[in-house]
Amino acid sequence: MTEKSIDWNEVWKNRMLRYNESHGHMDCADFWGNKDIAKHCWRTKEENKKERIEKTIKGITISPMSRVLDIGSGPGTLTIPLAEKVAHVTAVEPAEGMISVLRDKIAEHGFTNIACVPKKWEHVDIMKDLEVPYDVVIASFSLGMLDIMKSISKMVDACSKYIYLYWFAGEPAWEIRYRKLWPALHGADYHSSPKCDVLFNVLYHMKIYPHITVFPYKHCSRFSSLDEAVEYFIPRYGITMYRQELILRDYLKQFLEEDNGSLLLWTTATCVKMW
Repeated sequence: MTEKSIDWNEVWKNRMLRYNESHGHMDCADFWGNKDIAKHCWRTKEENKKERIEKTIKGITISPMSRVLDIGSGPGTLTIPLAEKVAHVTAVEPAEGMISVLRDKIAEHGFTNIACVPKKWEHVDIMKDLEVPYDVVIASFSLGMLDIMKSISKMVDACSKYIYLYWFAGEPAWEIRYRKLWPALHGADYHSSPKCDVLFNVLYHMKIYPHITVFPYKHCSRFSSLDEAVEYFIPRYGITMYRQELILRDYLKQFLEEDNGSLLLWTTATCVKMW
């Protein structure tokens, strides 16, 4: 097969399907539907993502008059700080837990310039569900769509100026841990998600030639106890049996670090920004 004959959209789709199969066909929206897990995500963001968020926003071309579309907004990691700087933000987020936390934060801060669309990007009708066009479209580590070419085409249709995509280059530390632990838990290999090499080739074949910046990512999750950490990761590792829980518990002990009565789990990754 020559490079010209490769259908990179199909490569992305097949790898994403295998990734979803590894998780028992539970996608990100299913996992983040739990509000307690979504709250943990927000607390983690407040503790150690402030610098990264500030850097991300500084790297986006916005003005006080900008209208921004945040695809896969989560609990408002970018939506909330962006709303302080621009005229309007529309947050698209399918996970019930995440959108619930985001709405809590909107009410808490009294924002009137944020609209929430509780749908997967694939299911959004840009003419009915959105107020197009947007000056800026952002998809920050939220590219879990099967048909990535169609999803990006829809972003182009919704945007009048800039699109920013953030994704992974190589396996992040959490996928490496999954890959090592999965056979003991499930008797099967773990399949990682498609990475930025596939994404770039999809864009290239769409005649989109993006700017690319590579940057390191470091993330810390804080837990009050080993039990809390195990409880948090049980759905992530698809655990349904006590035997699996014991394996996970022993595995986490290798990585959790004590810190003033808490337990920390550090995660690193190499990421890309394409715009």
